[in-house]
This record gives sequence, structure tokens and C-alpha cells, in this order.
Amino acid sequence: MTNGRKASIDAPENVTCLSCPVKSLCLTSGLAPGEIAQLGSIIQPPVALESRETLVTQGMPLNSLYAVRTGMLKQVVTRESDEQLITSLFLPGEIAGMEAIGTGVYPGTLLALETTFVCEIPYEKLSHLCGQSTGVCQGIQHLLSQKLHDERLRLHSLLNQTADARLATFLVTFSEHFQRRGYSPYHFRLPLSQSDIGCYLGLSQETVSRIMMKYQRQKLLLIRGREFQILDLERLKWLAESSGRRKKQ
Repeated sequence: MTNGRKASIDAPENVTCLSCPVKSLCLTSGLAPGEIAQLGSIIQPPVALESRETLVTQGMPLNSLYAVRTGMLKQVVTRESDEQLITSLFLPGEIAGMEAIGTGVYPGTLLALETTFVCEIPYEKLSHLCGQSTGVCQGIQHLLSQKLHDERLRLHSLLNQTADARLATFLVTFSEHFQRRGYSPYHFRLPLSQSDIGCYLGLSQETVSRIMMKYQRQKLLLIRGREFQILDLERLKWLAESSGRRKKQ
């Protein structure tokens, strides 16, 4: 873990992987109890990141993967032109750092969007465990496959959908994410600024603000700061799926 960070006394209760509330979404999904115990034996205790605190920096060598237990991370990639892109968001149960496996270096900087607890998974120990456990190896392959699938869908959305449809898709996706974690799909907190949302969706902050105001006037959404309440989820889904495509040049 960077900066010599230590486990926080304010961390969630000292639960094992077996009793972790997001284990069904993490590397432990589908593993037998013995395999979960093996995996848990190499995972470091949860540590806390404060809002805007850096977990890893772009270009650092891959040492560990990070399982988000609570909170949210974003990955920021700085291009040679100094343009910054938000390429990934990580919610509880998701693994950050997997994109570094191919090159051996982290492709972007990982930052906490709010107070976030992560479990460090030393990559060398994980690789060794994969040689001993078929289930753990298959679990990593599954997560990599799902990540690739999700990113291709997001790229398709960015290339083909209108701005209104992109934002609708973004909100529906997060609604589904929170529902899978046992939370309300209608009322949730997103620790993202409009600028962050725009950067993630390839839109300007002004465009995001305009569409959000329109959705509120249409009684699709109610927004108070970072609190989002979806008032008409079915219509929002319809907009995400049916909103007009961008016209081809």
C-alpha cells in the first residue's frame, strides 16, 4: 500500500472474506469456503482513504490489486497532452488495478471520491495462489472478462448515443449497481461532481448540468447535492435504450 498507510481503527468491522457483505461481487464470488479462506489469508486488512486521497499513481509498477469494501474510487489517466480522462469508476465489491496486469504498471492514478475502505491483494501472492487454486484463477478471468465487456458497452454508448441517452444510461447503470449491493435502486448518493460525470461520459460539465435540469423538470429525477432520487426509473430506462442516436456525418 502506498505511503505506508496502516489499517484504520475506524475501518469496518474486522470481518473475514467469508462474512464480507460484498463477497458475492468480489474475487470470492463462486468460490468454495476453503478457497475463500485461502484468498483471505493473503489479503491485507482494510485501510481507509480520505476523499481525494491517492491510492496509486499512474506509471507505478504493479504491486497489488485493491478490492473496494466501501466508498468509491476513480481512475484518472493523464495523456501526453496533459489532458485528464476518467476511465473507470470502482464501487464496493469491484477490483481496482486489474488493468495493470498486462503491462505491469498502473495505467492511471486511483483516487478516492469519498471516504473509502480498500483491501489490498498483493499481486505476487495472488499469482502464486492462482497456481494452487483453479477457482481463484477462474474468478480473476471472470472479472477481467466482465470488465472488458462493460468497457466495450460504455465505448459503444459514447460513440453512438446522444448526450441525453448517455446520461440516462449512466444513471440506470448506477441504479442497477446499487441494487446488486442491496441498496435502493431509486435513491442513492454519487460522490461525483458534474465535471467528473462529464469527463467519464465524454461530455462537458455544462451539458451534464443542462440535461440534469431537464430531467428534473420532466420529473425523472430529484437531485439535492450529491443525492440522486430516481422518480421514474422505467422512463429513464426507455430513454437510455431508445433515445435518438447521433446523426452520422
